Formats: sequence, structure tokens, C-alpha cells
Amino acid sequence: MNQVRIETTLQKLFPNAETELNFENNYQLLISVVLSAQTKDVSVNKVTKILFNKYKNYRELSSAKLNDVESILKTIGLYKTKARNIISLSKKVVSLHNSNTPRSREDLENLPGVGRKTANVVLSNGFNIPAIAVDTHVQRVSKRLGIADFKDNIYVVEKKLMNYFPKNKWKTVHNQMIFFGRYHCKSMNPNCTNCPFYDFCKYDKKIKPIDKE
Repeated sequence: MNQVRIETTLQKLFPNAETELNFENNYQLLISVVLSAQTKDVSVNKVTKILFNKYKNYRELSSAKLNDVESILKTIGLYKTKARNIISLSKKVVSLHNSNTPRSREDLENLPGVGRKTANVVLSNGFNIPAIAVDTHVQRVSKRLGIADFKDNIYVVEKKLMNYFPKNKWKTVHNQMIFFGRYHCKSMNPNCTNCPFYDFCKYDKKIKPIDKE
């Protein structure tokens, strides 16, 4: 059964897979995930080191000047929009949630700059609430491995993954699929010749493995 094989193989490849964003609490996690949209985690970690040193919680960030936040974030993509969002987000958390990161999907998605994927990451990694966040890596791997169809949108992919894997494995599998997509099953030039799932992969441009004598 492919499900068991995928789960077992990913566990062997990435037994300690966790988010590569640096954070110490849910405030830092939420802000980091918002900043990570269309930006590599390593780039986010560089700016959040400065950002969190200056603004240690939602209340402090909610009072920040936009120009000051923009200057810290200027090395990452969409920094102006993200600067506005994290300040506005912080204001809402302070006023509506007593400065505490909300732990419901509805409340999270009502915050500026927070979509379903971001909410799922925070629920899973911050509150240990089972969820699967579908980013570009998870979406690509899911479709190539036949868990989802290539025509499926992100929401459909998420639902299929939730039905495919046991609920208690969602967080682990989610992070492992990110690692597999980021370091092995890449968008361009995937490592097909050493892929443990080559035999049932649906990728139409996969390269045949080299026969080993």
C-alpha cells in the first residue's frame, strides 16, 4: 500500500523534520509564517532575528512605525505589504485576543496576511492541533505521488491528504513532505534517479533511474 510506504520512507529520510523557521513562541511563529510567503525560510530567519529583538511581542509590534518595520524587512519579498500586515495583525491580536495568539482557524484567518496555509502551520506547530498546511512543496509532492490530481486546487489537496494519512501523523508528514519537496522532489530538476517512489510517481518528465549492477 502506497500510503504506508510513503509514510515509512519519509520517516526514514527525515525523522526529525520540523519547520525551519526560527521561533521561540507563538507570536514569533505567526509573524514568521506570514513573512515566509514567497520567501525562503533562511531569509526570513535573518530579518526576524532583528525584528524580534526590537519588538518582543504583539503589543510592541502594534505600536511600531511602518517605516521602521519596512527597513528591517526590506531584504525579503513583498516587504512593504508584509510590514503593513504584521503591524495590523498585531493590533487586532492586542485588541481582540488580549495579546494572545488565537488558536482557532477562524480567528487566525481573520487576521491580516493570514490565509488557510498560515493558519494550519500555526495550529500544527504552535498548538499541536492536527492540520496539514499545503505549500508549493506539499502540493507538488502530493500530485506527483498520486495522492491528489494535478488539476486539484490547494483546498482539495489538503482534504485528500487529511483522508490519506492518519490524523495523528498530519504534523509529521506535513513537515516531511516539505523537506522531500524542498531537497529531493524539486520543481525543477527533481532527483528522480534516486527517488524511492519512482515506480508509482505520476510526474510525466521523470528521469529513469540508472540500473545498478
